[in-house]
Amino acid sequence: MARRVGGPGGTPASGTFPVTLGDVLAAQRMLAGVCRTTPLVVSRHLSAAAGTPVRLKCENLQRTGSFKVRGAYVRIARLAPDERAAGVVAASAGNHAQGVALAASLLGVRSTVFMPEGAPLPKLAAARAYGAEVRLHGRSLDDALDAARAYAQETGAVLVHPYDHPDVIAGQGTVGLEILEQCPEAGTVVVGMGGGGLAAGIAVAVKGLRPDVRIVGVQAAGAAAYPPSLAAGRPVTLRAPVTMADGIRVGRPGDVPFRIVARLVDEVRTVSEDELAAALLLCLERAKMVVEPAGASPVAALLSAPGSFAGPVVAVLSGGNVDPLLLQAVLRHGMAVAGRYLSLRVRLTDRPGALAALLEVLSAAGANVLDISHVRTDPRLGLAEAEVELHLETQGREHCAELDAALRDAGYPVLH
Repeated sequence: MARRVGGPGGTPASGTFPVTLGDVLAAQRMLAGVCRTTPLVVSRHLSAAAGTPVRLKCENLQRTGSFKVRGAYVRIARLAPDERAAGVVAASAGNHAQGVALAASLLGVRSTVFMPEGAPLPKLAAARAYGAEVRLHGRSLDDALDAARAYAQETGAVLVHPYDHPDVIAGQGTVGLEILEQCPEAGTVVVGMGGGGLAAGIAVAVKGLRPDVRIVGVQAAGAAAYPPSLAAGRPVTLRAPVTMADGIRVGRPGDVPFRIVARLVDEVRTVSEDELAAALLLCLERAKMVVEPAGASPVAALLSAPGSFAGPVVAVLSGGNVDPLLLQAVLRHGMAVAGRYLSLRVRLTDRPGALAALLEVLSAAGANVLDISHVRTDPRLGLAEAEVELHLETQGREHCAELDAALRDAGYPVLH
């Protein structure tokens, strides 16, 4: 786990900041009646693990399923009449597209959104349903952003950047105001980071009212542009960011949020893909919250180092727009990481009743067989041998060890 630890410098009320507390307060007034005040719920499981109260800020329950509509609405609402008439354009992996589409529709502005080829179908359909014209371009968010910039130059449409604009950051900062209204005693706020707009906005709001509250940003290890950027003192570009968390798969910090994050965010941590999968599974099972991997990143950080956060802790679930196919794959992987799935191979004497005897051992040990297949023609096997590959549902890592021991005690050679 990579970290940057250090105290913030300056104050978000000062003129050197591109976004001030006053900007965020003005955005909150503008968003009244437009965005929901999302709930802040206690997580008993995470509280027990962390040894301090943990609350979840449920932006996955926001309109469009993420926080993005906050910043998009503020940005578009502040456009001059002639800019609105020209329409807006955006690039997005999904959530920003929906936020821009809804905000533009509410304000009577035409919107065009560029999304990478292969973007999740539910996010494509949702952006269109909210009123945007959706165009697919390239394989990454950066490719889509290049196309959006070109479209803006050609047509005069205003580019609504997903994170690199003061109005967008001010809108996202209203999440921080709500956190302090709902949990004035908060000690730490943990928030996922891609380009940094949400973390920057929350930091401005929270530090402006409670400078003592720690702000911890979380990035996916395969797309962590902030640690090297902070070390270099300027935004650094990653060549090929890789993570299933498409909401924070950004190759370069935004210039505007970077200036804020570098001075106000106390620490940046990274989490692995396995940790993201386990966090998503926990949110679903324990908190009854459907979140996307990016939205689960603060929970992943809490699970990876539960005793290292000053409480009470608020973890921001930034979005819930997860592709069902990805959700299925992530849940299976998360269960495997948690020891809830066990795959093994067992050699048997190839005779009638041998498989039934093996299954009896597994049944007695409490395993649920999900899948089974036979191999009889492998040259490694003896003439009267067969190999059985089993996929089992278990009750956790201890149960996996018990199953392994039960099979060996019964005389079965076990291969993993």
